[in-house]
Amino acid sequence: MRDVASPTVDRGVYPDTVIPWEQRSWRSAALGWLEDGLTAHRLRVSGGLRVRLRPWSVLVRVPVAGRKAMAGGETVWFKANPPASGFEGALTAALARWVPRHVLAPLAIDAARGWSLLPDGGALFRDVLEREPVRPEAWEDLLRQYASMQCALIPHARELERLGVPSARTMELPYVFDELVAGSPALRTDDRTRLAELRPRLADWCAELAALGVPDSLDHVDLHDGQLFNPEPGRFTFFDWGDAAVSHPFCSLRVPARKACERYGPGVLPRLRDAYLEPWTGAGRTTAELRRAVRLAWRLSALGRARAWGGLFPSAAEASPLTAESARSLLELAEEPPL
Repeated sequence: MRDVASPTVDRGVYPDTVIPWEQRSWRSAALGWLEDGLTAHRLRVSGGLRVRLRPWSVLVRVPVAGRKAMAGGETVWFKANPPASGFEGALTAALARWVPRHVLAPLAIDAARGWSLLPDGGALFRDVLEREPVRPEAWEDLLRQYASMQCALIPHARELERLGVPSARTMELPYVFDELVAGSPALRTDDRTRLAELRPRLADWCAELAALGVPDSLDHVDLHDGQLFNPEPGRFTFFDWGDAAVSHPFCSLRVPARKACERYGPGVLPRLRDAYLEPWTGAGRTTAELRRAVRLAWRLSALGRARAWGGLFPSAAEASPLTAESARSLLELAEEPPL
């Protein structure tokens, strides 16, 4: 890649965080692997790289030329995960086999190093929302499709864990809570007291949720409008699995529902909830039971968000804004669900 222009680097609000990209040997190995992956698909770099450095990933936008028929157009993406989310590449490849309609199929994966090479998925849903009016029904469609994918992944839960996806199963969540509280440097004394008082109720929520009988599956944890593609009306592709866990599937609803609520107001929430629940009906579960499960999982989803803030490169692990975000997520356990 010596003939390609110097990359443009975006460090966001973390200009002083040390990321592996700073190491010449790491950067050389990563770019060499990227180039080999392109060659295998009869592609070549056709312009300057755009690099986004964050405490939780290295992401490189690569303009390419060569194989005109490649789905996704003239851009591919290199991603490097820290050890805590190094499973993402292997998970992405497995999802492409199990639920290909819903995800991207990677061009190359190095599971040992946490590297992925991915095609472009088309328009981000976030960009579609910014450029044109989008009715709430589109959010209902994406939630039905996402829930259908989760249903299809239930038989693969053990395999997901063997790939390294963290286990945060419904009945394990009290212990996840204990680890997060014990390991948080940002919680104040009064925060710890509040959480200690909440702990027995949390155990009861988990027991009740498990008793309702919806099996654990894949929880994306951070399914906002910038984590899914909307290449054409009514079709969605889900990506960016670095925060994922094997947990109660309904924990996934909170993030997209909140985003939709910000755009359309709280009146949209019952419709989104019921659209999400459509694929889960049957098996003797009543509508009232499923809606109760949503309320319980809404609360417990705060644990997934709190855990996700710890998935950083080792040199960034003490980034104080992120430890504070994790603590804030834990405290959201005490909030009443809005539906």
